[in-house]
Amino acid sequence: MELTGRAKLLRAYLGESDKVRHRPMCEILVQEAKSAGLAGATVTRGIMAYGASAVMRTAHVLDLSTDLPVIVEIIDRADRVEAFLETVHQLFDEAGSGGIVTVDDVEVHRYVPGS
Repeated sequence: MELTGRAKLLRAYLGESDKVRHRPMCEILVQEAKSAGLAGATVTRGIMAYGASAVMRTAHVLDLSTDLPVIVEIIDRADRVEAFLETVHQLFDEAGSGGIVTVDDVEVHRYVPGS
């Protein structure tokens, strides 16, 4: 796949404990993106966050949190990201979890496979 120039970056902000079909939602999102043939996906674990529920999620050692914030980033051409949004919304509905989904314009300067 070739990807250069204008593209879209989808970000899904969710909690580490959010599950779909008894599996971590972030894992399902990445697998669904791969199955859909999207260019790439990355999951990043945060150390602190809060959202619409105002619940503070933190990585403080004494908290021993199992619900750290997670960001799933998926990038591809605009048409492919827009089409994938339906899957993202379905997974959030199925999980019954909160979160936020954003889509930003990005400029891809390099997208090549490693060795």
